Amino acid sequence: MVRLSHSSRRIVSNRAAGPEPALAWLSLDALDNDPIRFWSSVIAALNASRGTCEPRIGHGTLAILHSPQSPPLSTILTNLLNEIGQVGRDIILILDDYHVIKDQTIHEAMLFLLDHLPATLHLVLATRTDPELPLSRLRVRSQLIEIRDNDLRFIREETASFLLEGMDLPLSEEEVATLQTRTRGWIAGLQLAALSLRKCEDISAWISDFAGNHRYLLDYVQQEILAQLPVQLQHFLLQTSIVTSMNAALCQAVTALPTL
Repeated sequence: MVRLSHSSRRIVSNRAAGPEPALAWLSLDALDNDPIRFWSSVIAALNASRGTCEPRIGHGTLAILHSPQSPPLSTILTNLLNEIGQVGRDIILILDDYHVIKDQTIHEAMLFLLDHLPATLHLVLATRTDPELPLSRLRVRSQLIEIRDNDLRFIREETASFLLEGMDLPLSEEEVATLQTRTRGWIAGLQLAALSLRKCEDISAWISDFAGNHRYLLDYVQQEILAQLPVQLQHFLLQTSIVTSMNAALCQAVTALPTL
């Protein structure tokens, strides 16, 4: 896929040629927890000027959405779905970082969208947590394809290909196996390890000492994972970090306030 940046809304899209589906990509952030902004951004992604799906999608819907007395969201989405249904090709709409969306109105509108999807529209949600959608119902109806964390982990062969060919590192099979085990195939971990190895003179010694406390890994986990968690959960993780294994009773003992 070719990624083309378009405007400050971080919309990424690509026009497919021939019978291939058209692709629209929208990266979300916390500011998108406003229904009007959210759906305006979705329409912009579908209607982006550089390599978009179809330039006529959403023009009428956008006008209704921003009208002084706009109708219910269900009516607005029905209009949008009708416009999409008139396009003579498949469209893949990718909403990246959907986990940042907390607004219940948006979740309800997404459910309406799913219940009325035209056959040509395919929705992809990239998220760190399960969305507030009826996933069980979609599974039963065979309307859902899930790619989970285990599916995204590199296996040994993929790790070797990435490190030896992609990152051009002179590693032995044993060293590749060590990195695979230490990262458990976590792609970001392998990437951060590879960047460090490029600056390392003694590769074997570095790999032998490589663990979860490496600075690059700590920075990544702190900024991209821990900082995104609720404060209460951060405190819980900090308090329980002293134990080597966890169960309910031990966590209760560690986190409970002392008895006066």
